[in-house]
Amino acid sequence: MTPMEPTPPLPESHSPATLPDSNTRLARTLALALLAAMIVLGLAWELWLAPTGSGTLALKVLPLVLCWAGLYRHRMPTYRWLSLLVWLYFMEGVVRAMTERGISQMLAVLEIVLSLLLFAVAAWYIRWRLRRGAAANRVAAQPVA
Repeated sequence: MTPMEPTPPLPESHSPATLPDSNTRLARTLALALLAAMIVLGLAWELWLAPTGSGTLALKVLPLVLCWAGLYRHRMPTYRWLSLLVWLYFMEGVVRAMTERGISQMLAVLEIVLSLLLFAVAAWYIRWRLRRGAAANRVAAQPVA
């Protein structure tokens, strides 16, 4: 394309109103980082740091792994689902922080912190996207002069 040619229009699915803005990208990046931290924590906890039983509790991270693709692709239902799912990990952390000692207790506290942060970031992402969508709808509903 030469400098004199106009830029081609974006496809409908990639209009400026649907492209992720900087807040959306930041929230997704934070959510992916926290999700990865929770996956690594769950696997390390159950397989190496303080294993319980035969390591089958490491399967508890499988729902988190399933969320990865949806978060990466900015799928709103995945963020909503994750914001509910993360409370199960919070509850596990609270129970294990109260009943276990040593490294398991510290790992449980870390799980509590990570789950609260992940919930906060997912909620931020959802609220931001909904506000942004409502603003785009208001602009689209205005009559053209």
